[in-house]
Amino acid sequence: SLCFPQKLWKMVESHQFQSLWWSEGGKCVAINEELFKEEVLGRGGPLRVFATQSMKSFLRQLNLYGFTKMQQDFQRSASLPEFLAEEAAASAHSKILYYYNPYFNREHPHLLEKCKRR
Repeated sequence: SLCFPQKLWKMVESHQFQSLWWSEGGKCVAINEELFKEEVLGRGGPLRVFATQSMKSFLRQLNLYGFTKMQQDFQRSASLPEFLAEEAAASAHSKILYYYNPYFNREHPHLLEKCKRR
């Protein structure tokens, strides 16, 4: 089975999930908190992605793997998919969380193996 960062990577890369996407040109992961709780953490049985159903526990995992929360500086994303995801979330008044990890980068999947639990 995949470790936490690998699962997260697969989810961000897949088009199956609307609640998270690459931000800052692939350097950050953006999470629409309400949608994520419903779409990802709300899954049960064989469709369950993470062991937890709690947002707090999920965020603790991010922290354990060295992700840091970023403040969105509201410069508009350059890429269309990022822009559209942010627009959709903003219009739904959703809270978007941005997390950064130097080893979690769309352009450099090989760095993922350095994404270790603290």
